[in-house]
Amino acid sequence: MTTDGVVPRILCLHGYHGSGAILRRQLLDLASALPDPVELVFTDAPALARGDFGWWHEGFAGWEGSRDAVLSQLRIGGFDGVFGFSQGAAMTGLLSAVQQTDEPSQLFEFAIMVGGFTSPLSQHARLFQAPISLPSLHIVGRSDVIVPPRDSADLASRFAQPEVIEHSSGHVIPSSAHIARQVGDFLRRHAVARTEPTR
Repeated sequence: MTTDGVVPRILCLHGYHGSGAILRRQLLDLASALPDPVELVFTDAPALARGDFGWWHEGFAGWEGSRDAVLSQLRIGGFDGVFGFSQGAAMTGLLSAVQQTDEPSQLFEFAIMVGGFTSPLSQHARLFQAPISLPSLHIVGRSDVIVPPRDSADLASRFAQPEVIEHSSGHVIPSSAHIARQVGDFLRRHAVARTEPTR
């Protein structure tokens, strides 16, 4: 909850083989442990409606369609922030860069990324020419063998002032009281009241 009592509204992006419903379950323990209430909105990658999966495939193939779908949702949804896990965290990083580089208005005010990575492709280089000024929180598992910690560090380095939380587990969304307190503190500092009603 922000200082003026507004509950932050966060769009949540799932991992490669996930879905909104799966991420809801993965986030349940952390969300329940947060010191203040949040509104979490879970969305599916467009590929799921076609019987496929993921925000993109090898070489970021298909990412443009996913980008456009999420941007459309952000433009009408009144969101304060974006949360992403795994490939969803990579998408969150790309969306943060797109917002800074290409969007005429601010669509969200902060980003939280768990077990994320960044694009090394030349097609995305222009998005990362300048450090992303958006407040960002990066949660990194020191034992992660799916997305190694160095890859999450590369994602964090795309941001001007990244905040990094490490935990001892692997490719999971941690929910300890210590982690929850730090996430809650980040939200108190960076979630801002929306000026338009939620649609």
